[in-house]
Amino acid sequence: MERVYGTCVAINGKAVLFRGPSGSGKSDLALRVIEAGGQLVADDQTVLTRESERLVATCPDPISGQIEVHGIGIVPVDTVRRAPLALVMDLVPPEQVERFPEPGRCSYLDIEIPLLTIAPFEISAAAKVRLALSFEEKR
Repeated sequence: MERVYGTCVAINGKAVLFRGPSGSGKSDLALRVIEAGGQLVADDQTVLTRESERLVATCPDPISGQIEVHGIGIVPVDTVRRAPLALVMDLVPPEQVERFPEPGRCSYLDIEIPLLTIAPFEISAAAKVRLALSFEEKR
């Protein structure tokens, strides 16, 4: 088991982990993905557990079912308790996103996961998360 500082959402049963420093837009992007039909797994802290050859994302109990919304506070949201981790996305400023990136990888608990960068505050960011997840599933 490994606790990761990041926000995790599930889209069609597959988890995407958003990583970045405080204030980088993790919860904001998660909220937009949720509004587009995704589900929150965990906000701010995600627990990854190895199950055979896959990683499963869950939320620590004390923060389950909550998301921090800047300007509003901590609010309850519907969540999914667990989802297999399919993609990790590092949140970066727009000028750090490569136009044609080479496939990246990161590793947790000795399992490699696809890694991409995304500018979280772009209008299309939530759509890009869905597209990236769909694209990675076909690789």
